Amino acid sequence: MEVILAEHAGFCFGVRRAVDTVYEQIEKKKEDGRSIYTFGPIIHNEEVVRDLQERGVKVISSLADAEAISEAERGTVIIRSHGVERRVCESLKDLGFEVVDATCPFVKRIHTTVEKESEAGKSIVIVGNAGHPEVEGIRGWSCRSVYIIESVEEAEEFACKEGEKLCIVSQTTFNYKKFQDVVEILNKKGYNGSVVNTVCNATEVRQAEARELAARVDVMIVIGGNHSSNTRKLYEICRQECRMTYYIQTLGDLHLQLPETVRLVGITAGASTPNNIIEEVQNYVRINF
Repeated sequence: MEVILAEHAGFCFGVRRAVDTVYEQIEKKKEDGRSIYTFGPIIHNEEVVRDLQERGVKVISSLADAEAISEAERGTVIIRSHGVERRVCESLKDLGFEVVDATCPFVKRIHTTVEKESEAGKSIVIVGNAGHPEVEGIRGWSCRSVYIIESVEEAEEFACKEGEKLCIVSQTTFNYKKFQDVVEILNKKGYNGSVVNTVCNATEVRQAEARELAARVDVMIVIGGNHSSNTRKLYEICRQECRMTYYIQTLGDLHLQLPETVRLVGITAGASTPNNIIEEVQNYVRINF
């Protein structure tokens, strides 16, 4: 049996940058003793977050949590890779925290676009998952109305005010084909809007690669955190191409009973999945099947 690992699996540039930033701050803490916090989990991977907590990094879930911390303990807050609303950064600084921004540069570019286009009088349409921290962060950089569209069905039902100008952007990890479908529907409606494709190129490549791999293997394994949006989309894409597709977080979740007819097993992983977990799964399948 052959095991094929997708070329683009595991940490993307933005995630690696964010995680490295936290470990750099941990080293710095040894010198100045300042407390370290992340605003929300730095990435959507429970294993990474657990390791950071064991090293003394605490998670702040809201501004209320930050306000409850004593002034003496208000050290460094690292903004997670998903980014946050503009007011969050401002409020944290006002509270006396040192703010280190580890927002993915591709997400930061969306913040800049949304800020600029909304100030120019355009309402913002975000194609993405409502409630996802990246989407909520993007929303917080607009000074005008924000609409969130998650599916083609919602795009069909969407209506804005007559004469309202729109700027359409996307969550970086959104399914690229779905983004195209939503944009096509909105264009057919004849709205006065501009489209900025902000689906991350790494996401497009990863999704296309996963689709191609899943279409030619007998079994597909997708590795990633339970709350990882990009991993969930990889699973959905692979499941369309390969009926025997498994979504796992760690090797401990893998319970395979493969028929003897299986000859090819494909493995891919979300952008927040550490290499050591991918290697564990890959080695286990190769040795045991």
